[in-house]
Amino acid sequence: MSLLSIRNLSAFYGDYQALFGIDFTLMQGETVAIIGANAAGKSTFLRAITGLVNTRSDKFNYQGNPLDGSAASKIVEMGIAMVPEGRRLFPSLSVEDNLKIGAYSGRAGKWTLQRVYEMFPKLRERSDVSGTSLSGGEQQMVAIGRALMANPDLLLCDELSLGLAPIIIKDIYDALPAIKAEGVSLLVVEQDINQALAIADRFYCFQEGRITLSGSPEDSSKANIATAYFGRSQ
Repeated sequence: MSLLSIRNLSAFYGDYQALFGIDFTLMQGETVAIIGANAAGKSTFLRAITGLVNTRSDKFNYQGNPLDGSAASKIVEMGIAMVPEGRRLFPSLSVEDNLKIGAYSGRAGKWTLQRVYEMFPKLRERSDVSGTSLSGGEQQMVAIGRALMANPDLLLCDELSLGLAPIIIKDIYDALPAIKAEGVSLLVVEQDINQALAIADRFYCFQEGRITLSGSPEDSSKANIATAYFGRSQ
């Protein structure tokens, strides 16, 4: 069943157009990766889904309901949560309070503080310290846990690997299958092509606000992906 269905989406920052004619589908239970270089439009696409930029489209539906024009708070209530680029924790709040604030919408579901601590035991150990005093990897765990506390059906992950050491990136990405196993569909934005394709059922490659390639990792050659990503053969 289609969870998110988009046709001919454009997105704008004032008069500046950042996305052009995006057609996109994400099925229930899928992990879909968005790859592309800096300024390709990947993060703007997530911001469009979460109501943070102005959009125009022919079709923009989530679980069969119109999404276009909905307030960001309403979109969270509908079952979409985002792990933002750069984590964006609240520096004045403890780890536990940063996690709890993710549940502000009151949406019922499986994800509780206890479940998040079971997934990320390090956070329980440091629950009473400021979230921004943690390492980058631990902060990313808090950001993921905070989003899960909203009990989403669709989790948007924006550049999970940004600024992290390879061993920490592995720990973060190792958590995604367990999240998916709980019935959460995943949309992952990532510059690291190999990391993104390793966990994706399907992918879309963005370049300058347009989709240049889409498909399954198994059916796409490295040469075609490189051309779509960089705009030239590598």
